[in-house]
Amino acid sequence: MDDRTNTIFGWALAAAGTALGLSIAGGMLFHGERPEKMGYAIEGVEEAGGGGAAEVPIASLLASADPAKGAEVFKKCAACHTINQGGANGIGPNLYHTLGEPIGQGKGGFAFSDALKSVGGTWDFEKMNAWLTSPRKFANGTKMTFAGLGNPEDRANLIAYLNQQGSNLPLPAAPAPGAAPTDPAVANVTEATKGDTADIANTGTPASGAPSIDPAAKDDKALGAVPPAKP
Repeated sequence: MDDRTNTIFGWALAAAGTALGLSIAGGMLFHGERPEKMGYAIEGVEEAGGGGAAEVPIASLLASADPAKGAEVFKKCAACHTINQGGANGIGPNLYHTLGEPIGQGKGGFAFSDALKSVGGTWDFEKMNAWLTSPRKFANGTKMTFAGLGNPEDRANLIAYLNQQGSNLPLPAAPAPGAAPTDPAVANVTEATKGDTADIANTGTPASGAPSIDPAAKDDKALGAVPPAKP
């Protein structure tokens, strides 16, 4: 190689060495470590890992629930249920006068699952709230395909609407702060269901005679929903 080529290689090596040295020095000066406390503390917000805020009891939400909004939420249910007095059973039972009735019984002989029958008791406000939160957690093995309503206000509005449809039970008093549910089925949902179940849409497929395609149910305005168009 001539002197010019050697000079070029020399400058290239020098530049590379300088860049490497600066990189090492920069890493030493500006090395990152996880701070003992991330970000800025904000009052009223729990730190990560501390668990979410306790859910407001359904009895407290019912005091300000709006049945008219509940009728809108019921449109999610109308593909499988009627709610008018004397309405036909379909994929699910007719829901008129449900609150206060025995769980998994009656409803014109509807074929309830053994899982729901085994819960026992009557449909009170807490049980209905737990059922609407997660049917599968409330009655493991249920035939109900709806995943649940994650929004507590939506559940309260829907329950208020259901209560107006033939039940008209007095609203429950708000529980004492920190009171835990004593009913096993309710406690199972409260402990096992975390976060928002995201208002997942009903995945059931209407069968022949289901409310969404039954002629009598289709014409009943009490359903509060527009029947789906035929394919």
